[in-house]
Amino acid sequence: MATPSPAATATPDAVVLPDPAEIARTYAEVAERSSRLLAEHLSRQMAKGIEPPSDELGIAQAFMDMTAKLLTNPYRLAQAQMNLVWDYVSLWQNSTLRLMGLDPTPVASPEKTDKRFKDDDWKDCFLFDFIKQGYLITARHIHDTVAGVEGLDEITRKKVNFFTRAYIDALSPSNFAATNPEVFRETVRTNGQNLVKGFNNLLRDIEEGDGQLKIRMTDTSAFELGKNVATTPGKVVFQNDLIQLLQYTPTTDKVWKRPLLIVPPWINKYYVLDLRDKNSMIKWAVDQGHTVFVISWANPDARMADKSFDDYVQEGVLGAVDAIVEQTGAKEINAAGYCLGGTLLGTTMAYMTAHKDKRIASATYFTSLLDFSAPGELGVFIDEEQVQSLEKKMASRGYLEGSEMANTFNMMRSNDLIWSFVINNYLLGKDPFPFDLLYWNSDSTRMPAKMHSFYLRNMYMKNALREPGGITILDTPIDLSAIKTPSYFISTIEDHIAPWKTTYLGAQVLGGPVRFVLGGSGHIAGIVNPPAANKYGFWTADKLADTPDDWYASATQQPGSWWTDWQTWLTAQNDEQVPARDPAKGKLEVIEDAPGSYVKTRLDKNVR
Repeated sequence: MATPSPAATATPDAVVLPDPAEIARTYAEVAERSSRLLAEHLSRQMAKGIEPPSDELGIAQAFMDMTAKLLTNPYRLAQAQMNLVWDYVSLWQNSTLRLMGLDPTPVASPEKTDKRFKDDDWKDCFLFDFIKQGYLITARHIHDTVAGVEGLDEITRKKVNFFTRAYIDALSPSNFAATNPEVFRETVRTNGQNLVKGFNNLLRDIEEGDGQLKIRMTDTSAFELGKNVATTPGKVVFQNDLIQLLQYTPTTDKVWKRPLLIVPPWINKYYVLDLRDKNSMIKWAVDQGHTVFVISWANPDARMADKSFDDYVQEGVLGAVDAIVEQTGAKEINAAGYCLGGTLLGTTMAYMTAHKDKRIASATYFTSLLDFSAPGELGVFIDEEQVQSLEKKMASRGYLEGSEMANTFNMMRSNDLIWSFVINNYLLGKDPFPFDLLYWNSDSTRMPAKMHSFYLRNMYMKNALREPGGITILDTPIDLSAIKTPSYFISTIEDHIAPWKTTYLGAQVLGGPVRFVLGGSGHIAGIVNPPAANKYGFWTADKLADTPDDWYASATQQPGSWWTDWQTWLTAQNDEQVPARDPAKGKLEVIEDAPGSYVKTRLDKNVR
């Protein structure tokens, strides 16, 4: 009888791993050879007059820098490779035990919030469980190896981490027909008709994107502004080239003396605050006795290319304040800004303070940055090379397409806002579900070239807004610390667009009394959180601390919605009431019914 070879009788504990030095030499040779071949190929292409592909985001350079740093420590790389092998060995052992009828603890499990693997077959079916765990193990090792590279500058490190995660997310087995159990079952059930329909959906989305893939997230035909979204009754009482000003019809006999102006971000449309009656913050504020005004921004085209940040201050916020004072006769108003709208509001407040204009008596900032020192993942997309590239695009047409900025935000949550729809629309062949928030999310707006360039360079790149005199608006140096007006900051703990610890730094810049509140959830859900839903909760503290971590340590968690806390704070500033104000009976002539015409200008094929 033949004697078994040592390899055949070896136990997992006796697995012989490759020599680390040999692995390191191989990696170095592969890297050198790949770099040389790529350089030679590009030289040949350029000799033929073919321009190499541009790297507008600086991804290639970032990964080349990372690879160079990684190869300077080959033993660490070899160790990472061996750790990966050991985890694979553990997975094979685990899978063998499952085949024998045992129930071992998984080697790798998804996070509880990871929706990609919610189908029962990812856990119950041996094959799909093996695929899932293999992917999770590989994903963890790739990310840990890249994140552990030493010697990278901060910008490169953030780019490498972000795009590595994006690459890992794209390769999830849930994104492929043969390795997604739900898609596999549907393919068998329909004899492949789901894939045929999905391909048809793909062609439709490419067609609607004029040759570029524009993933449909919701059934846009299910919604109509003024009919089932943005339905709170009101009138347009003022307009100029940049804004329409909406005043809402009161629902109470008495209203608070100070009207309330809401400044939404110019990058989105205002009706995220007025989606449906049950979650409309605008309707809720009207029902609490506020005379609510909201700015509806124009959707810029090439004719507005020269609109500047100064114009957004003067024609936007100041134009709205002038109109409200004229319409109501009030000498003081409350103002609230959402996201970029809060940045604009803070800038305008500093301008007004410099001119001793006290008409805005209180300011509220919804997830707004005044300090841009740590902008979170958005910083990955904002550096000199990328801003120059954007400026070239904007110079040729006069504006930045809203869809380009929307794609950036979608990439920040790619599993939820890209890959989930790829699976639903193209692999399962289903039509997207009608969802009002996603309808709003797909209704993006453009940005004028001059204004957007100023905003990116002075706010994000230079962080000049927080510095006294760092920027000048309408010939006036801006100093946020001179603002003595009472302010309310509401930020959200899971915000990936305006990280709450950074918004906290902005709150510390102001010179007046500040109440800082931290809501649950993220940038949208944490703000659009009506009391009736009784979700998320929020944290409060009596005063600001030196650091956001110190503030959080001293804060108390409260149940429900922060809206009620804001209402208490807002009315405490001025509790005087007056008879309700009918927008049709003010001093300004009514132009049209809410939601107005500016908000109805869309950027897709339904432009009107």
